[in-house]
Amino acid sequence: MPEQAHNAQYFLDLIKQSKRGKFKVYIGMSAGVGKTYRMLQEAHSLLRNGVGVKIGYVETHGRKETEALVEGLPVIPRRRLFYKGKELEEMDLEAILNLRPEIVVVDELAHTNIEGSKNAKRWQDVLDILDAGISVVSAVNIQHLESLNQDVKGITGVEVQERVPDSVLAQADEVVNIDLTADELIVRLKEGKIYAPDKVETALRNFFKAEHILQLRELALKEVASQVERKVETEIPRNVGMRIERFLACISSNDATAKTVIRKTARLANYYNSKWYVLYVQTPRENPDKIPLDKQRHLINNFKMATEMGGEIIRVNSPYIAESILGEAEKLNVTTICIGKPHISLFRVIMATNVFNQLLRKLAESDIDLVILS
Repeated sequence: MPEQAHNAQYFLDLIKQSKRGKFKVYIGMSAGVGKTYRMLQEAHSLLRNGVGVKIGYVETHGRKETEALVEGLPVIPRRRLFYKGKELEEMDLEAILNLRPEIVVVDELAHTNIEGSKNAKRWQDVLDILDAGISVVSAVNIQHLESLNQDVKGITGVEVQERVPDSVLAQADEVVNIDLTADELIVRLKEGKIYAPDKVETALRNFFKAEHILQLRELALKEVASQVERKVETEIPRNVGMRIERFLACISSNDATAKTVIRKTARLANYYNSKWYVLYVQTPRENPDKIPLDKQRHLINNFKMATEMGGEIIRVNSPYIAESILGEAEKLNVTTICIGKPHISLFRVIMATNVFNQLLRKLAESDIDLVILS
């Protein structure tokens, strides 16, 4: 791109960024910690100070304390529509964009919209609102974050279906953790402040076990800490000569744990506020006409997930896997290469060649780290 055109595009990007709304996210370890309550308190405070704030969508879950806080706040009516014979309500995205409040409160960031809506997910609605120059205050539970999906499943035994890409949270100007101790949260549950009385015992035996809460609390605290770290990295000038981290996740079509490699690489990249890539080296044995359709589908789904999480896909056709990894790493100025455990087929392929020692030697010479992910 000519320098003049590059400068013009840079200026346009700055203008677009300055017109974008600000994004604040309240995050918590689970339902019932008080995220919606805190958002509504903030809305009242903004209203008292003359700020044009409106409620785009709030889910009170029948909690009396939360419902009481909705009173006195301007609420944008929900959109009513019929789906499978039932009348349902959704946030009215079009009304928000037409009314153009200064700030809109949008609860349940991970919510899946009813079929036929403009966007499949509410976080996509929020991005549209931000792009329109409207600021958003939203909330999400830590278990809905895409890169933590398997961690949460390991803790609770439940795979959360509604998920938010890490790249969405990375766009937040401010992330606030709403924290309670495990004991405080369990007391709230027993007092009927989270779920209806008939659901309390089931919740106590499953998701709301003290050990589960503690582990989810740790995930939430770590996530907010990494967001603060990212803010420091972006807003405070870097020291001269500081290494800029870039990560490369290496996967293959036979890689049964590719999703884990992608998620963990995304977590590392998000922590360092860094660019990251997913590299797939397609060998002659992995040509589309030589691998089963189910493996092709898994590969496409992994590419899609990585893209949604903010990664960039690199595809290389070559019979030389190790050399291709090194070549792409050097071309992309990668600082850390991430691969799966030794039982992963990609690792076995590398180990089976005499290029592996050369790869390690080259990585050491070029100051590139190799991380083997569990």
